[in-house]
Amino acid sequence: MNIFQNTEVAFKIKSNYDLKRALWLFRIISYGFIVRIGNKLIPAAIKIGFPIAWIVKPTVFKHFCGGENLNECKPVVEKLGTARVKSILDYSVEGGEDDAKIEVAFQETLKSIGFAGINPNIPFAVFKPTAFIRSYALEALSIGGVSDAETLNEGLKFRERVEALCKKASECNLPILIDAEDSFYQPFIDSVVMEMMSKFNRQRAIVFNTYQMYRWDRLGILKENFRHASENDFFLGAKFVRGAYMERERERARQRKYPDPIQPDKESTDRDYDEALKFSVENIDRISVFNGTHNEASSFFLMELMKQKGLKPDDSRIWFSQLYGMSDHISFNLALHGYNVAKYVPYGPVKHVLPYLLRRVEENSSVSGQTGRELAFIVKELKRRKQQKTSI
Repeated sequence: MNIFQNTEVAFKIKSNYDLKRALWLFRIISYGFIVRIGNKLIPAAIKIGFPIAWIVKPTVFKHFCGGENLNECKPVVEKLGTARVKSILDYSVEGGEDDAKIEVAFQETLKSIGFAGINPNIPFAVFKPTAFIRSYALEALSIGGVSDAETLNEGLKFRERVEALCKKASECNLPILIDAEDSFYQPFIDSVVMEMMSKFNRQRAIVFNTYQMYRWDRLGILKENFRHASENDFFLGAKFVRGAYMERERERARQRKYPDPIQPDKESTDRDYDEALKFSVENIDRISVFNGTHNEASSFFLMELMKQKGLKPDDSRIWFSQLYGMSDHISFNLALHGYNVAKYVPYGPVKHVLPYLLRRVEENSSVSGQTGRELAFIVKELKRRKQQKTSI
């Protein structure tokens, strides 16, 4: 895993100012009590109309997001592209519960697909399913047995929106990633995504479903989806992540007294994650892989699987990805060695993207070693640059 230690490569496109801002940001994030207070105060400030964009946009927003709109993202996309790192522009506004907000998200996502389709530095489109359906309907349809007309109509409209987005992506010859949601929303999403794969994945994987491997059932579901794809002669697009909703999933299961959908421990998640990669590479003629992780071990494991299979680093069926503003030591070093790498670059109005930003901040403060690792690499690079300047 030595390739991930090269900080000169990792921060090649960042100025000293960029690194010092990141150092300041991650040091603040490292104080959990500040994060907890901020996560309460910021939503309250938004609710009462208190202006906070002036402090958020040049700090946490600038570090984790590409801009407020597609045009603002262009410089970020171009800059990443100079280091052979691609971008995936993710409209990260949380889903609305009324038709007007849903329509805004739908039109913006269509626009982002068209934008990506003509930019060689944007190899995928993406969307969050909960942006296109009311939450009550998605949960009811996932449970099954729905008979009321209103809920069924919501499901029909969701299916039509998803199909329109997948059709647009297919016309642009652009793969599209469909993000995962909470376990109680996922069954209906899975069924719709498999329908889309059967329609649009006849020649190659255009539509990708997301498998959250912190769930104990997803490895089995992946294998069942592969069996279905093989029997029905279409390709499977599989995006792998560990997962993002563990605490609230566990709490909900406890309160409602149903089996916990989450793996018993991190070791089980890591095991299933790597097993999913192994299974997919073994069946690479039918499965395309999107490896969305900040985990060095899993990134290295996939590199080894590719070597064992005799696959070239730039095999178009395999991609590595990390979030913008995180794990640059993985992204840029992989790209230098010829692997396909894309940064997930969120965008949207500051006020509306704040829920996403709060999750990123909380994730960095709670995931063991995440913030410490980011800080260590930034400090190492700043020292290297200082020493290099002194020796000249």
